[in-house]
Amino acid sequence: MSRPPLPPFDAETAARKARLAEDAWNSRDPETVSLAYTLDSVWRNRSEFLSGRPAIAAFLTRKWARELDYRLIKELWTYGGNRIAVRFAYEWRDDSGSFFRSYGNENWEFDDAGLMMRRIASINDRPIAPDERLFHWPLGRRPEDHPSLGELGL
Repeated sequence: MSRPPLPPFDAETAARKARLAEDAWNSRDPETVSLAYTLDSVWRNRSEFLSGRPAIAAFLTRKWARELDYRLIKELWTYGGNRIAVRFAYEWRDDSGSFFRSYGNENWEFDDAGLMMRRIASINDRPIAPDERLFHWPLGRRPEDHPSLGELGL
């Protein structure tokens, strides 16, 4: 199984890989998203350590059951060889109706087939008022004309 673009990455392919990851995560489909990772992919997400596609799919199922109205923007930070670093922000609400914006950085490492072998994520959450929300597109893929993180000043 191959997941283009493949390493080694250049500026264009690394940015494309980041956008494809953003699109997949905005689908909020744990099984589909998990297919972008190797069978034995290793993750650190906040303080949680995961290994393997089944654990990733279970994690994402829990995440999106808790983080409602999830909307994510990823932006390429840097790249080299088979590695990409992105920064991101996403907005969500909990089941009590409180809104949050979560900010973070991810370091990604890919195998030759373009599957992610390693994902290291550092994330911070900030409560926001409803009128502070910036991500208003319908659930799913971010529209092409929606501002990027940089354009939003994030």
